[in-house]
Amino acid sequence: METIYEVSRIKQVIIEVKDRRFEKRVCNPWDVKDVAHHFIADDDREVFLVICLNTRNDVIAVHRSHIGTLSTAAVSPREIFKACILNNARSFIVAHNHPSNDIKPSKEDFNITESLLKAGLVLEIPLMDHLIVNSKGDFFSFKQEGYMLEDHVIKRKVFMKKK
Repeated sequence: METIYEVSRIKQVIIEVKDRRFEKRVCNPWDVKDVAHHFIADDDREVFLVICLNTRNDVIAVHRSHIGTLSTAAVSPREIFKACILNNARSFIVAHNHPSNDIKPSKEDFNITESLLKAGLVLEIPLMDHLIVNSKGDFFSFKQEGYMLEDHVIKRKVFMKKK
């Protein structure tokens, strides 16, 4: 019964995405930022989104996979990939907000990005990017900034913020 509820919840989000005209193709981090900003930028705690994509990089689903506290969200790769598999995603992007408006990634942000990247390679559902957004419309893209490569994440301690 819980699985049926989850599928129903995901379908409700798909309808909301279509109503908001976010059914466009994702071509760059700014496109993703627009979707993430709409759904989570003003939340008062960290929220982790899974943005599922089809073979043409069209957004087919947006799922709030984790809701955390003011400064952290414990993320489970299992829940991320559950949304991808249930929506028959070819690839996915994750995004989360920083209520502090500081878009610098933390050590945990790097770690979850690397975990999702590696799991995606095994499951053949690749992670395309990880964005951090804030309420001002600013964002940080792991891929655009050169921290996320095809098979691993480059961790540069000098840039990371402490949580």
